[in-house]
Amino acid sequence: MDAHALHGILESFHEARVLCIGDLMYDRFVYGAVDRISAEAPIQVHRVSSESTMLGGVGNAARNVVALGARCELIAVVGDDTAGHQMMALAEMEDRLRPRLVVEAGRPSTVKARYIADGQQLLRSDEETTRPLTADTERQLLASFEEALPEVDVVVISDYAKGVLSDRVLGSVIEIARSAGVPIIADPKRSDFAVYSGVTVLKPNQAELAVATGMPCDSDDEVTAAARAVIEGCSLGAIMVSRSKQGMSLIEGGADPLHLPSRTLEVFDVSGAGDTVVATTAVALAAGAQLASAAQLANIAGGVVVGKVGTAVVSRDELANALMTAEVLSSEAKVVSARAAAEVVARWRAQGFRIGFTNGCFDLLHPGHVSLLREARSACDRLIVGLNSDDSVRRLKGEERPVQNETARALVLASLSSVDLVVLFPEDTPLALIQHLRPDVLVKGSDYTVNEVVGADFVTGYGGEVKLANLVPGHSSSDVIAKISNRAEEKA
Repeated sequence: MDAHALHGILESFHEARVLCIGDLMYDRFVYGAVDRISAEAPIQVHRVSSESTMLGGVGNAARNVVALGARCELIAVVGDDTAGHQMMALAEMEDRLRPRLVVEAGRPSTVKARYIADGQQLLRSDEETTRPLTADTERQLLASFEEALPEVDVVVISDYAKGVLSDRVLGSVIEIARSAGVPIIADPKRSDFAVYSGVTVLKPNQAELAVATGMPCDSDDEVTAAARAVIEGCSLGAIMVSRSKQGMSLIEGGADPLHLPSRTLEVFDVSGAGDTVVATTAVALAAGAQLASAAQLANIAGGVVVGKVGTAVVSRDELANALMTAEVLSSEAKVVSARAAAEVVARWRAQGFRIGFTNGCFDLLHPGHVSLLREARSACDRLIVGLNSDDSVRRLKGEERPVQNETARALVLASLSSVDLVVLFPEDTPLALIQHLRPDVLVKGSDYTVNEVVGADFVTGYGGEVKLANLVPGHSSSDVIAKISNRAEEKA
């Protein structure tokens, strides 16, 4: 995860413009308590304490888009009824959301009521129809879509199989958007994925992919195989699969699969989580992100929203905070033992990556260190940093060093995007670690000569390279510590 790049994408979210089209729902959440059984039947009595209402379905995708700071065009159909009028009022209240709602007389609006006690859903009641739209409603819907399309960067199709996205409407939306060169992200509910042919990204969950393909979808390899079969058979650009506790997988045609671990800390409610994932992906793409980066942000957003109750949204600030948390977790995961590093290196080599290695005490990280690590990373595909343990630093630098313990030093190094792994070593030199990992390129600062670099003979002996990186003058941990000590003495 390149956290710096992901933060940069977040900064551009306010420039993103997204169009959401699909099935709109009126979500009711009725909260209360259960403390007795009814005398009329062996059922729980739900004592209501409060109620909240919000836009669901494609409306929830749109709410997530604007919560992330982007602008959204919402195209959907409502009935000429109380729920329809309430949805129109809710849509008008959202900042940065332009509703283009078509009213179909005689068609009931979709209403989902969830009854909740102690954070758990007891019951859900649905009022809906799945009959197709009238021909006139379809024409109005497509006319609104064509009118709004020039104003947006990405289209989201939110299909809940409630009759709005008929084969005719769905096919027209995809064809019109493709002709305009606008990327399309579709959240499917049908088992026949062929109807989504031509979309840029299809986002089923694991169960939906298994049903659509008839293939097992439990392991990474099985999900990849099923997704590739759909991509080839349905002319899709990519498939992004939500996999619950297993995280998310992104499979693009002609690219290696990307399997992202779950970022969920605790699950309270999965209602609308797919809308959050789709919306975040769309906003990120509209902000200029590559699909892999968009998927990483969507994966983090999905982990945030399932920790909330109800059809919730994730704001840009919440996503930024979650990204910082993910950075810490990612940094911790980068600090590994020599044995674990060797296993990672073996996988990297199998992928054809060039492995780099550098080492040091890195007691107080300064611009010279950052420059060295950046230059070292430019010479390879993956950079490993060997870090002297506390005992090793004391032997080399004296009893007053290190200023920061090995855990702190390792985490600071691991937080840098230029560093891929950090490995502590207890010896005075990294020779044993170099011999264990056998890097393709060994990097040290230009204050050394090649003959002085520990492990140089070993690395060049099997055809590796030794590189001397340029140093930023005037920076060293010892100098910084000396300045601090002098100033302390002067004040004393």
